[in-house]
Amino acid sequence: MKSTMLSATRPLSIVMLLTLPLYSHALPSDANQPIKLLADKATYSERTGITSYSGTVVITQGTFKMTADNITVNLSQGRSINSAVATGRPATMQQVVTQEKGLAKGQANNIDYNAVNGIVTLTGNAKLVQNGASFAGNVIRYSLKAGDVEATAGGNQRVELVFPPNANTSQSSLR
Repeated sequence: MKSTMLSATRPLSIVMLLTLPLYSHALPSDANQPIKLLADKATYSERTGITSYSGTVVITQGTFKMTADNITVNLSQGRSINSAVATGRPATMQQVVTQEKGLAKGQANNIDYNAVNGIVTLTGNAKLVQNGASFAGNVIRYSLKAGDVEATAGGNQRVELVFPPNANTSQSSLR
């Protein structure tokens, strides 16, 4: 069964490689913007550097925005964000990738944002939409820096990719 599943994912890997040009680097100015956190409740542990936020939590930095019911943030010694884990029904994230590509939006039951490497992992009913294209699956890993996307199915669920029609192609492209 595993070898069948691996064989079935190979064509998906090729499709994913072909779609990479749809995604590009995030706005470099975002990293230079202040981080703003809003919540109903916040608790901070000086010893561990972990801050927990609950009650309609919103984190913004430049064009990056994450919303959730609960977010746990791991701070570095210098008090910058190393990572954030958001949970919600759903938790959401969005960021302007480039002016040309526009806004990338993601949602899932859990969103794990690694600020060090710029990877966002959406888990549980995950969906990512950008520039008219969408990815859906159990787990989606998205690089805000490189624009790479990896979608994985889980259980009986399959990965779904939807691409908008190219405005430059004729109506009979699949005939």
